[in-house]
Amino acid sequence: MKERLAKTPSWVRGVAASLGTLALFWFGLDFISDIEGPSRLWANILDVFGAGDAAEEVRKRGINETLAKGLISVVAIFIGTVGVWLLYLIANLSIDRLAASWQTRLRPLIFVGPAMAVLGFFLVYPIVSTTWTSLTEDVDGGVSLENYGWALTDESLRIAFRNNLLWLVFATGGSVVLGLLVATLVDRVKREALAKTFIFLPLAISFVGASVIWKFVYAWRPEGAEQIGILNAAATTAGFEPVAWTIERPLNTFALILIMVWLQTGFAMVIFSAALKNVPGEVIEAARLDGANEFQLFFRVVLPMIRGTIITVGTTVFIAVLKVFDVVFVMTGGRFDTEVVANRMFTEMFTFRNFGRASTLAVLLLVVVAPIMVLNVRNLRQQGFAQ
Repeated sequence: MKERLAKTPSWVRGVAASLGTLALFWFGLDFISDIEGPSRLWANILDVFGAGDAAEEVRKRGINETLAKGLISVVAIFIGTVGVWLLYLIANLSIDRLAASWQTRLRPLIFVGPAMAVLGFFLVYPIVSTTWTSLTEDVDGGVSLENYGWALTDESLRIAFRNNLLWLVFATGGSVVLGLLVATLVDRVKREALAKTFIFLPLAISFVGASVIWKFVYAWRPEGAEQIGILNAAATTAGFEPVAWTIERPLNTFALILIMVWLQTGFAMVIFSAALKNVPGEVIEAARLDGANEFQLFFRVVLPMIRGTIITVGTTVFIAVLKVFDVVFVMTGGRFDTEVVANRMFTEMFTFRNFGRASTLAVLLLVVVAPIMVLNVRNLRQQGFAQ
């Protein structure tokens, strides 16, 4: 069979593959667009297995919605997989008919081109579309920088920018410093894996879940009432007054930042722990023989050797903090001067329907993130992890 297929002219195989692809896509579109398609397919399957009575019942009454959706999903996956394979086969057979020089040039594009096109559609197009929306929506007319002027002069947005700056400094710095400290300490304990597990556990919780947990931790009731929040219960037991952690300004912003530090410390600890274990023992021993104490060893030998890892962790946490939304939305909804840029962007788009202003804030976030991404990629290249 293989020998007979190999002797078949390439143009015949190409025509057959093309006809098969067209038939497959035609069947797929007809099936997905026909509301009775899943019922007919399921009835035919029952007929194949000899369940004629059940098949007639399906043809009369149809099938339930869950089964119909399942059949559509299976058919879509099958058509997509086989259809893409046939398209590659057709393209490959077409290239085989060209000169050798053209084959070398075009064959990589056949395999890489679709992926690049998909990336361009899902990454480049949204950027261009969002930028255009920020210049044309919610303005007096035409193309204007009016939305950007609003973003840079609005008083409430200044509070959001200030809060974002606080988040970037204290959440990023706190996560990196605390993660490095914990990684250094747990490497010296006997139950290292157990200790790392407890520190890493918060990272397994979603931002929304963590916010709900900390909402109970920060819960506040007036003085004299029974406190259900852990912190205020401890404070009142010790003789202090209860504190409205999420209302008092600017304490509330730092209370929210603490949640992000709690979430990201485990991530930083795991990466730093791996980096510390990769520091050559010979270098450590040489530094000790030269008379370096533990502080000199850590700050002058170990830190410079894991500098690339610190940059990678710092930039990763920085980007996550810059886009913070869930914690603020769940804890305060942006009230009491806790609003951040991402939260305001959500409000402008889905509450006020100001798509131009929301797009402007998205573009500003992109402008801030872009240099950090470039720094991260350059750092990875220097470490040999990227090309």
